[in-house]
Amino acid sequence: MDVPSRSNTIVVIPSRMAAARLPGKPLADICGEPMIVHVWRRAVEAGTGPVLVAAAENQIATAVHAAGGDAIVTEPSLPSGSDRVWQALTLRDPAGRYKFVVNLQGDLPTIDPELIRTCLEPLKDPRVDIATLAAKITERAETCDPNVVKAIAALEDTSTFAIARDFVRNLPKVAIGPFWHHIGIYAYRREALQRFVNLPQSLRERDRKLEQMRAMDNGMTIAVARVDTTPLGVDTSADLERARILLNQPPQPGQTRTPELE
Repeated sequence: MDVPSRSNTIVVIPSRMAAARLPGKPLADICGEPMIVHVWRRAVEAGTGPVLVAAAENQIATAVHAAGGDAIVTEPSLPSGSDRVWQALTLRDPAGRYKFVVNLQGDLPTIDPELIRTCLEPLKDPRVDIATLAAKITERAETCDPNVVKAIAALEDTSTFAIARDFVRNLPKVAIGPFWHHIGIYAYRREALQRFVNLPQSLRERDRKLEQMRAMDNGMTIAVARVDTTPLGVDTSADLERARILLNQPPQPGQTRTPELE
């Protein structure tokens, strides 16, 4: 069975202007560049393969092209980022060269490229259809926050990944930690992504507003890889200001540089 490599893996970043809480955020200026360009750069730095922005609007694609990146315009009415990723993939790669696909959210401008590489690791196991990430929760407030999705998986200090048992917003009162903050980055086998986007919404998906429940409710195997950091997701004006502060800091010694792609 194939395993992820630079020749058979692609990172696709779905992006649209109509964000509910921060409309137009893909083009929000962060240190002189649109947010979507920062996310594209981080994905290129990961060195896992080519990076494609799946844009819902022409102006997003134009901004990415101006920065030297690759973007394709998808149907604006697609219902989810996963659908946008799949349409972009089939338009760009109808022959099926890319066997592994990373769905990277377009609102993670400070993401560590290492997280993208880590997300692909569980797909070396043939049992795994989809891989995602989680970091240990260290603040009690997060365990009670329904906006923080928790991955339920047997992640131990010695384990690099484990098969997900569930994803929840609210933990049972009798739950015993440690608890794991789910990070919404997904790596798919291509055939798993194709199956996923063609499945109807499941009851638990609608109830919890968690797309990954559709996969679990249809017998697909999701692995959760353990990481040490949770990237900043930009959903509000305050998040945007925080991203500007973080990305305005000078580079640290040994910081990853953008590699040349094959």
